[in-house]
Amino acid sequence: MLLFLRMAVCLGILIPGKFSLKLQYDGDQVLHIVPETLQQVQHLQQLCSTLLLDLWKPLLPEDIWAGEDLHIRVPAPLVQEVKDSLDQHMISYKILIHDVQELVDQSAPEDTSSHKQIPENYDYTQYHPMEEIYTWMAQIQESNSELVTQHYLGETVENRTIYYLQISQPSDRTKKIIWMDCGIHAREWISPAFCQWFVKEILQNYESDPKIKKFLQNLDLYILPVLNIDGYIYSWETARLWRKNRSPHMNGTCYGTDLNRNFNSSWGTLGVSYNCSSEIFCGTGPESEPETRAVVQLIERKKSDILCYLTIHSYGQYILTPYGSTTEPPNNNEELMHVAQTAAAALTEKYGTSYEVGSTSLILYNNSGSSRDWAHMIGIPFSYTFELRDKGTYGFILPADQIQPTCEETMLAVTTIIDYVDQKYFPGGAMMLTSSRLGLSLSLTAVLTLIVP
Repeated sequence: MLLFLRMAVCLGILIPGKFSLKLQYDGDQVLHIVPETLQQVQHLQQLCSTLLLDLWKPLLPEDIWAGEDLHIRVPAPLVQEVKDSLDQHMISYKILIHDVQELVDQSAPEDTSSHKQIPENYDYTQYHPMEEIYTWMAQIQESNSELVTQHYLGETVENRTIYYLQISQPSDRTKKIIWMDCGIHAREWISPAFCQWFVKEILQNYESDPKIKKFLQNLDLYILPVLNIDGYIYSWETARLWRKNRSPHMNGTCYGTDLNRNFNSSWGTLGVSYNCSSEIFCGTGPESEPETRAVVQLIERKKSDILCYLTIHSYGQYILTPYGSTTEPPNNNEELMHVAQTAAAALTEKYGTSYEVGSTSLILYNNSGSSRDWAHMIGIPFSYTFELRDKGTYGFILPADQIQPTCEETMLAVTTIIDYVDQKYFPGGAMMLTSSRLGLSLSLTAVLTLIVP
C-alpha cells in the first residue's frame, strides 16, 4: 500500500479529492542539491529511483553527477523522509520551491473570460488554455489574411486537430522557410506563450522594423504554437506538471510518450526510458506517436526549403545545438556555435539574462530521438533548442509576470538567428537560386546605375 501511495503522489496517478479531481501539489517541495562526492551521487541515484522522485534536472538518476545541479520535486508525504536521508549522508540542500501548489495557483490566470475578445484585447502576458489558443489562431488569420494562413498539420492521440501558422508576404517566387515549434512538453507553458508573442511581434512590426521587413521578403515563417495539445490540455485540467503526450500503454495502465525522444535520430539509444511510466519514455518505436508523425511528414515534404528549425522549451537558459546522442560535432558546428553565441549575446543585452550555448551532449545530458537532432540529420543546416527561463527558482512553473521579459529577450535571440540565415542565403537582399543539377548558386541583384553628366 505504501508503494502505491508513493507511485500515486510521484507519478501523478489521480486520487479523487473532496473538492477537485485535479492533481494537487500541496506541500510538495523542490530541492536544489549539488552532490560533492561519488558516494553522494550514488545515494541520490538510489534515493530518486527507490522513492520514484520527480527529477526536474537532470531527467534520469544516472545523469546525476558530482558538482552538477540536481533539482527534484519531493511530494509532501516524502519531504521529511528525503530530508532526513540527505542529512544522514551529509548532503547539503536548499529549498527552491517551498510549496509547489502555491506556485501553481499563482501562475494560473485569475479570470480567462477577459481574454475572449481577441486578437485586439488578447493578453500576451498571461498563460492561455488551448481553447483560447485555438480561437486566437483562427482570428489572427482572419485579421491578417494578407499575411497569415492557418494550416492543418495532423491529429493528436485524442483526435484533436494540430494547426500551424504560416506568415508569408505575397510573392511570385518560392521562398525558404524558418520552422518554429512550441509546447512539445506540456508543462513548459512559457513555450507556447513565446510562440504567440513571436507571431504578435512579427505582425505588429513587419512594416516598421527593417530587419523583419527584409527577412520576410525571402523567408516564410512556419509557427506551431502547441505541438503536444493533449498533454497541454491535461496540464491545465488535471496535472500541471504533466510532460508527455497522452498515448495509452499497457492496456491504459500508464500514459504518455515523450515526443522529444520519439523522433528517428538515434532513437532509443541514450537518455531515454522504455518504461511507459517514465517522463522520458521514448515510445514503442521511432515516430510511434501521431504528433511526431505529423511534424515529420510536413518537414520531410518541405525540407529542401527549410533553412532553420527552432524548437522552444523550458527551463535552464540554454541555446542547444546538435547533437544529444554523440559528442561528435556536426559538420557546420563552428557556424552553429557562432550564430547561437551571437543570439545569446543579443538576448543578454535586454535584461542581463545569461544563456549557455553548446551541444546537448556536452553541456546538459545525453539524449536521443530529439526533434532538433533529427532536423539536422535530414539536412536542415541550422537547428536549435531554446531552453527559456529560468535556472530553477521557479522551474516549470514560471510566474506570469515573467512572460513579457522572457519573450522580449527571446525575441531578440530568435530574430538574430533568422537575420543571420537571411543574410547568408540572400546577401544584399538578393534572391539566391540554387541549381542542384548544375551545382551553381546564382545571386540575382537589382542594380540601379545613376549616370551624372
